[in-house]
Amino acid sequence: MDGPIDRSAPGDDPDHAEPTHRPSHARPGRATAKDSLRDSIALLFSRRFGTFFIASLLSNMGTWAQQIAEPWLLLSLGASPFIIGLDSFAGSAPAWGLTLIGGLLADRGDRRLVIARFQSIQMLCPLALVALLLTGQVRPWIVVVLSLVVGVTDALSMPSFQTITPTIVERRQIGTALALNATQFNLSRMLGPVFAGVLMSAFGAVACFAANAASFIPFIVVALWILPKGAPAAAGRGTEAVRLATTLRRVWSDRDLAGSLATVFLTGLLCGPLIVFSPVLIRDVLQADVTAFGGAVGAFGAGGLLGSTLLLALGPAVDRRLICSLFAIAYGAAEIGAALAPWVPATLLSLAVGGVAMSMSNISANTTLQTAAPRAMLGQSVSLFMLALRGGLAAGSLVTGVTVGWLGARHALAINGALAMVAQSVVAARWWWRRR
Repeated sequence: MDGPIDRSAPGDDPDHAEPTHRPSHARPGRATAKDSLRDSIALLFSRRFGTFFIASLLSNMGTWAQQIAEPWLLLSLGASPFIIGLDSFAGSAPAWGLTLIGGLLADRGDRRLVIARFQSIQMLCPLALVALLLTGQVRPWIVVVLSLVVGVTDALSMPSFQTITPTIVERRQIGTALALNATQFNLSRMLGPVFAGVLMSAFGAVACFAANAASFIPFIVVALWILPKGAPAAAGRGTEAVRLATTLRRVWSDRDLAGSLATVFLTGLLCGPLIVFSPVLIRDVLQADVTAFGGAVGAFGAGGLLGSTLLLALGPAVDRRLICSLFAIAYGAAEIGAALAPWVPATLLSLAVGGVAMSMSNISANTTLQTAAPRAMLGQSVSLFMLALRGGLAAGSLVTGVTVGWLGARHALAINGALAMVAQSVVAARWWWRRR
């Protein structure tokens, strides 16, 4: 990279708010799978995107190391399934009230400073857990409160984070870049549990929290370096409320965008709890240890990595909205399989299938949204995606925490999967009928 990047991506015309065609329908047949893979490799080795890719991978590995250690720590402290769900709810619920504000910050504020400030606050939370574990003062309620702090900072900074990719690549590369981002995220989901298992075996859970705190540093440094200084270019006149209402009306009137957001919300609501309550399923139902739990999260990550790789190979001519719906239905089926599997290997296989389905569905939805969004409203559009994803997960985790206590992990997750298949089928059928 040769200094700060421009405020608009190369090749993006700021005078045109919307691309002429959607990527899923645009110029069919012009790009082959071989071309897509070649473009992906070239983008990965570019200075801007490649640096961001590595920093994000390290940061997400730290996050997944904590994701392994934290629920296991709560279980070791005697926490109930409801507390496990409440902890996930605390980390995701702030998305309901703050993600849209985060989107406005991404569109009108200095994204470098938004990311640096809120991620720095977030880094203090695993450091606090390290201190509490070393002094023997950690309690379940403290873990939940710290998760709430992480949720607040995440909701305010995540839209700025999500706008990095479309800012540093050309508009035609957005789909490829998002799939590569998903690849590194799922690669971290594979490597993070392995890393966590080694740390927990050698030093205990405290090492996972320390590693997570350290992983924030390279990402913050790269974000400060890669993003342009100052606020994005003004998006026209009008109050923030008017601009937000305009974005909401635009998304609501577009059947592809509205359908994608509905699919993402239902995925978070009904299928997101599968990973949240996998430690309960592994330990209390299948009577396995933390190594099996790490393997479960790793299997889900391996599936997600495969799913994002398949998307890279498909090329831009494939209808991303159709992929989003079909694999959302498959995710529900995988959740049923994981819940009812009688052995750990069968559970791992189902989780791997769920990872493929989740990755292909959510990435396709995100690509549809970000490619169609005007650059001036990119932060708000991304915040809607994060609101659907994290808001659904928050509600689903809390409700499933109650049903797991009533029905047990197997039945609660199986019911979630069945409801997901039915609801996603209705959304897909409605979209297909309107398109015809």
